[in-house]
Amino acid sequence: MPGSMKRTIEEHAARFDDWAADYDEGERSEEYEAAVSLVLDHAAPAPDDTVLDLGTGTGVLALSLAGSADRVLGRDISQGMLETARRKAQELGLANVSFASGRFREPNVEDPVDVVVSNFAMHHLDDAEKAVAIDTIAALEPRRFVLGDVMFFGGPDPTEPFYDPEVDDPATVGVLVDALTSAGFAVTAVERVADQVGVLVAERDIGNEDRASLQ
Repeated sequence: MPGSMKRTIEEHAARFDDWAADYDEGERSEEYEAAVSLVLDHAAPAPDDTVLDLGTGTGVLALSLAGSADRVLGRDISQGMLETARRKAQELGLANVSFASGRFREPNVEDPVDVVVSNFAMHHLDDAEKAVAIDTIAALEPRRFVLGDVMFFGGPDPTEPFYDPEVDDPATVGVLVDALTSAGFAVTAVERVADQVGVLVAERDIGNEDRASLQ
């Protein structure tokens, strides 16, 4: 998995700090909204689950999952985004959601987690960093990981609006599936939202019946 990140973690954090105040006011694409919806549907936490949202941003996933899970932990590299997420949680009166600094390879989580979600964040990492991130997530031993992101079902097309080739580094679906499989996950669903947007669902332990249905 060649390459290196096009921007440092600190540079990415600074970009999102600058956007934080107005981030929720911007118009999001239909594809982004569709990915959010699919991630939420596939996450399907049980009432006693702890959910970890990596790259939580302003808390779109975390806040939406708070009503279904026991606890939701949002992690991000941008203090500006985290401050916005905390304010929104307070305004909504959500006491079971907490936000703190954390990144894919250092999620800053001590307690066990049952479900991990992430949307439109991992594409900032190069392929090697994505593999490390997925290994780190697997080490937390969640039963399910749901990833929504910019990903290539075909070849890269930098004219599309879903990523900035100057700073972002999306992977092909195949690279992501290989990394998930190598980390011990079984990929149970691949949702194609657009040529460059998708949602992957990975399970740590599925039954023989479900495994047979994927073959």
